[in-house]
Amino acid sequence: MRVTLDHVTKRFGDFTAVNDFSAVLEDGQLACLLGPSGCGKSTLLNMLSGILPVTEGKVLFDQDDVTSLPPEKRGVGLVFQNYALYPHMTVLDNICFPLETQHVDKKERVERANEIAKLVHVDMLMKRRPAELSGGQQQRVAIARALVKNPRLLLLDEPLSNLDARLRLEMREEIRRIQQRTGVTTVFVTHDQEEAMSISDKIVLMKSGVLQQNDVPQTLYHQPVNQFVADFLGNPPINNLPGVIRGGAFLADGADTPVVLPMLEGVAEGREVNLSVRSESFMLDDHGPIACTVESVYQMGKEEMAYLTLGACAFRAYIDADEGLQKGQHIRLGLKKRGVFLFDRETGERIR
Repeated sequence: MRVTLDHVTKRFGDFTAVNDFSAVLEDGQLACLLGPSGCGKSTLLNMLSGILPVTEGKVLFDQDDVTSLPPEKRGVGLVFQNYALYPHMTVLDNICFPLETQHVDKKERVERANEIAKLVHVDMLMKRRPAELSGGQQQRVAIARALVKNPRLLLLDEPLSNLDARLRLEMREEIRRIQQRTGVTTVFVTHDQEEAMSISDKIVLMKSGVLQQNDVPQTLYHQPVNQFVADFLGNPPINNLPGVIRGGAFLADGADTPVVLPMLEGVAEGREVNLSVRSESFMLDDHGPIACTVESVYQMGKEEMAYLTLGACAFRAYIDADEGLQKGQHIRLGLKKRGVFLFDRETGERIR
């Protein structure tokens, strides 16, 4: 099912939680709503589910306007952060419960519950109660309960946040497997960019209730539309070198030697900018445009993470360990074609 958010706004009194938000989530895809805490992700999810009414705009499921429909008539499955399983019920009864409220025959309820339990790998736990399950098992049961009624849309609200690091990794792979097996359109809320990059078909990145970029993960990483997108995605974070355009070149704050780059052509003289470079986008080059100093070096297998300075700007670069960089060494760096951007320092607008 294709989901369309058409100029959706949500206000709580004078506070605007989601502002004029438009996006399309394609049929059968897993889309991640990504952004910092408090940016409006869960609010948007709750408007999709019908739990929260929309202040302005429309929500469409395929061609159906569901803006005013209550949750039970939207055909959505919702998995909460705390799983919200019924503690007095067995796993089987928890999974069956949505079908019971729909007055599905008991035999069919049990058959469908057993079928979905096998898909999410909890079929051996059907007689247990939630207190007898691990966090990962509880999450699987919550997903099974959401899927058993064959929803048109599956909504997951930070479902991994209560799990430890190892289990988070395992469960995000499981969620991806389950979603691909079922083919149900899925919206996954997270503030973890690594999580979003690893499992989503599309990332919908938000800031302060406003859509920043909606695209495949690789596009957000390699072609960010603004400074916020570039900063939010990537580990280690992108290097931002503040400076100014002088004589058609980039002069970093506190530096004496300008950096001459083809991408600077046509940028206004005196414009204050950030030269933003991914750590993997530097390369050693005796004739490179960036003259810098090695402050420290950390071994990372076949690569080294070098901490460098250019004037008053500090930044990180991955360098082949065979180069044997030393603290205090003066080196020159070139830049690869990908992972290098120029942003207006005041507005965050992407210039190049």
